Amino acid sequence: MTAATRITSIDALRGLTIAFMILVNDPGDWAHVYWPLDHAEWNGFTPTDLVFPMFLFLVGCSIVFAIDSRLAKGIPRSKIALQIVRRAALIFAIKMFISGFPHFHYAHIRLYGVLTRIALCYLVAGLTFLYVRSTRALVAITATMLIGYWILMRFVPIPGLGHPVADFPILDPERNLTAWIDRAVSAFTLSTVNLGRLYQKTHDPEGLLSTLPAVATTLFGILAALYLKQRNGVRGIALPLAGVISLALGLLWNPWFPINKNLWTSSFVLFAGGWSLLLLALFYWLFDTLQIQQRSSAARAILWPLLVYGSNAIAAYVISDLIVLSLIAWKVAVLPNGHPITAWAYLYAHLFASHGSNENTSLAFAFAYVVVCFVPIWLLWRRKIFLRV
Repeated sequence: MTAATRITSIDALRGLTIAFMILVNDPGDWAHVYWPLDHAEWNGFTPTDLVFPMFLFLVGCSIVFAIDSRLAKGIPRSKIALQIVRRAALIFAIKMFISGFPHFHYAHIRLYGVLTRIALCYLVAGLTFLYVRSTRALVAITATMLIGYWILMRFVPIPGLGHPVADFPILDPERNLTAWIDRAVSAFTLSTVNLGRLYQKTHDPEGLLSTLPAVATTLFGILAALYLKQRNGVRGIALPLAGVISLALGLLWNPWFPINKNLWTSSFVLFAGGWSLLLLALFYWLFDTLQIQQRSSAARAILWPLLVYGSNAIAAYVISDLIVLSLIAWKVAVLPNGHPITAWAYLYAHLFASHGSNENTSLAFAFAYVVVCFVPIWLLWRRKIFLRV
């Protein structure tokens, strides 16, 4: 994304999103977490459930400006396609590195995960936008993905289990098509390359089939960015209106295909996409239309860390994971019962929870960790080192 075409609101919202992802991923004590900062157990949603779809939505926004910038420079589509494939492969390679860190014992490692889903969504959505330039066609593709996923989950019988709705609830945690495919793929990869365990043993929240509607979430971002580039006079009204309509459609579909982040249901895509559109509209109005950062020192102070985080969101996520894994691997003491104390647990207990753990101490630790992770990202930003999608 070139400086001339950069939209401040997209960078700022990406920064807020990745900071919130780190916050909810790293509480001091998982036994003490305020409910909005944890995922819904199954159907339904919390604010935390809306964070990852927001990030994929913003990946879609970035795809539009990045590809259009390269096309404007005369770079052939075949070369851009190769760049997209390489970047997706790099993100997946980073995911595999993190999954093995720090001991690199790859037996039974998980192939799915947040970075795997980002890589796949970036790959499919990026190539789709590269070769499909019609807004109507992109809308049709997105709608087909959402309706097609519902048809698969609602009507396809599962071998050995029966038919959805008739024999078991449509979104039974273990008896659904997504979980069945995840188990089949996991069994194959474990038997062949000794990789591919599932996060929940019987299913995975970033599984293979549920990546299809996650691609639709990324296409939502592409459509939003295309709209922002049109520069027509009613864009400030249409974007939040689209958000409200998307929210309403998600809620209307919910009784028949429940909002569920674990399975990334079509209703969840519409509901989360609605919130993403509304937040983008708000940030666009504040930072690109009103440009409040030019009028208020307080606004500049708030915007700056968001832009720093947003400039290197993937790097921020990777660094946050590596620090956590390092602190967990570092054993600083051993309890009388023989259980080791990790550096992560030691720091939390002695710096934040010396008088007992509760939701406030756990949240304070998470906020402090967001600040700690900001420092290396700020250093990368100063040196103009960026890992982008």
